[in-house]
Amino acid sequence: MSVNSINNNSNPVLQPKGGQQLGQSDFLRLMTAQLSHQDPFNPIDNQQMVAQMAQFSSLAGVNDTNTALAKISEQLTAQTQLLKDIKAATPAPAPTPPTA
Repeated sequence: MSVNSINNNSNPVLQPKGGQQLGQSDFLRLMTAQLSHQDPFNPIDNQQMVAQMAQFSSLAGVNDTNTALAKISEQLTAQTQLLKDIKAATPAPAPTPPTA
């Protein structure tokens, strides 16, 4: 991740490599940079900071849920295929003769 300044200010701009999405560590780096470069006489609004952190936390939770659901889906697909293979390999039972 590169850090570039814009408009000759000391405010860094984070740009992910190769168009990747920012992750949790990137968010923490960005938040740390934001806090370390803020004006002590004009600090960042606490409500905005808390809202940003809550949104990121919610996004991280949704991402974790999606990952877990994808793993469950893969397991169900594998189990379904295994059951189909077992059913195909099992010979059909012989018909029983009628009793008179």
